[in-house]
Amino acid sequence: MVKHIVSFKFKGDEAVRRDHALRFKEALLALPAVIPCLESMEVGINENPAETWDLVLTAIVPTMAYVDVYAKHPAHVAAASIIGPVKDSRACVDYEF
Repeated sequence: MVKHIVSFKFKGDEAVRRDHALRFKEALLALPAVIPCLESMEVGINENPAETWDLVLTAIVPTMAYVDVYAKHPAHVAAASIIGPVKDSRACVDYEF
């Protein structure tokens, strides 16, 4: 199994970033129902004002090859388009467990 963990920073003031995070979270949580290789999806919105990252997702897929399948799936591409213009930074770690 592979954990795919991604953190995002969004552009804008705190209220704008939170709005983007809420809409993105909703779209991400719908993905396990439509992407067969996606075992699970957990999404968290940062609640700590001392930190600068806005949202983190943890997805589980069977193998490293499925990270690419998930990333290219039309439903994932559509979800990612929600934050395309407002994404400031992205950090990702994929590891087998």
